[in-house]
Amino acid sequence: MTTTTTPRPGLAARLTALTKVVEVGAGRLDKKLLDEATALLQRAGERLKLSSEHTVVALAGGTGSGKSSLFNAISGLELSPTGVRRPTTGRTHACVWGEDGSAPLLDWLQIQWRHRFSRASALDKGDTQLNGLVLLDLPDHDSIRALTDTEADRLIGLADLVVWVLDPQKYADASTHRRYVTELAGHDAVTVFALNQADKLATEELAELLIDLNDLLRREGVEHPSVVPTSAVTGRGVESLKSVIATAVSRRRAAIQKLEADLQRLEQRIAETMPLGESLSAPASVDEARRMGLTDALCDAVGVPAVGEAMENVYAERSGKWVGWPYPRWIDRFRADPLKSLRLEDVSEEIRGITTGSVSAQSAEVANAVHALADGLSMNMHPVWRTAVRQAAKSRAKQLPKALTEDLTEVAPRLDHVPGWWWALKVWQYALVAAFLAGVVWLAAGLLMPGSLPSSLELLGDSATLPWVGLMMASVLGLGVLSGIAARNFVELGASRERERLEREMRRRVAAVSATMVVEPVERELARHHTFYTALRDLSA
Repeated sequence: MTTTTTPRPGLAARLTALTKVVEVGAGRLDKKLLDEATALLQRAGERLKLSSEHTVVALAGGTGSGKSSLFNAISGLELSPTGVRRPTTGRTHACVWGEDGSAPLLDWLQIQWRHRFSRASALDKGDTQLNGLVLLDLPDHDSIRALTDTEADRLIGLADLVVWVLDPQKYADASTHRRYVTELAGHDAVTVFALNQADKLATEELAELLIDLNDLLRREGVEHPSVVPTSAVTGRGVESLKSVIATAVSRRRAAIQKLEADLQRLEQRIAETMPLGESLSAPASVDEARRMGLTDALCDAVGVPAVGEAMENVYAERSGKWVGWPYPRWIDRFRADPLKSLRLEDVSEEIRGITTGSVSAQSAEVANAVHALADGLSMNMHPVWRTAVRQAAKSRAKQLPKALTEDLTEVAPRLDHVPGWWWALKVWQYALVAAFLAGVVWLAAGLLMPGSLPSSLELLGDSATLPWVGLMMASVLGLGVLSGIAARNFVELGASRERERLEREMRRRVAAVSATMVVEPVERELARHHTFYTALRDLSA
């Protein structure tokens, strides 16, 4: 019966972390590493779905190493052809101890049906200690045939345990060590070295070769090499090698150990390319202080303070037409118009002109503000991620000045609207003007036409009332002046409040635009960076 391999919890979590690394590392991590990680995930997913009752052991070696003879010696059958042809093994042969559930696994390994053999079907009695073994005789890895060489490489990567068959003459072959052995660091538990053809060596020579081979393997990163001297001719060491293989088969752990070793190797290579270092301390989002700093810089770049100051001046100048004491205002008509010298006749156009000019003139400062934000956030990042954050910040930089211009132009105040108290004060002041004019008429009538007025207007000609009329006129003038002064104070207070309101609204709009066009793209990249390094940390845990 076919069962599914159940990995220990750590492997599942690490495979999940690798999936996340591949997902968010696209375009950031080296493409070769991404391809290898994708292939490992695919291989792990496929292998974990297949039989956990079978352990795939591959015999790998160069031409003339006696690999096929050793394969036959372990299986006890003449299954794989041997001879002096180069290469001897052209196709992979498989011998299975325990057929149940092995077919899907052999299909995955792409072993041809005519090269599949069952140990139990060939003999009435098999080696029970090897029950669950799928033994592969791979094509020679140094084959001159590209097809078989590629097949050997593929199956070496898929096998749960690899037995490297070395011969005394070429055990230190540079091509073997360069292409394969140096890649085995961390694979000690799923790698065995068989120094074959031991029958050709004297006891002292074999001992020296074993010492030399162990030292060579350690220098190349195989920390605890497992080396077994064998001879397919005399049978020496075959049982020892079978015992090593049987131990791996009985534990049913080789497939998991191989995936863990492959995962560890890949994790180390990724960490070398993008070490954790200080990257984990990089922010995962744009904090409030940096948001405010960006908003401040952009407000300065578009001239928000200048617009606010202009608005305050405009507010004060406009108020003079409404709440100023009419008499001085009428006298000022005979003087040069200060509004014309200030070009404030059309306040709306003035404010829009200031806003538009500020944005277009300060586009370099806008860019500097964006750069400052990106540099501050990516200070501790890997150069690849630092570049990515900068690009994210600048992704809409060309549209930013225009967006700020359009948004801030809409903030221009309604110049056809005046506060209600301006209307009330204007009515009051004109009432005072009317009262003063009435006093003037009274005085004139009393001084110029005493006793000549009709009986109904005798009071106007009464000289006794004139002092009181004069006092009333003086009071009216005083009230007018005082109301003008008080109105001016209220106007200044209102202008200040209007400036604060305008600057607050402009700042709110600047913050909203910067959040959409700068902060959001940057935060997406920061979140991606944080996810990547969190997954990388989980992968290495």
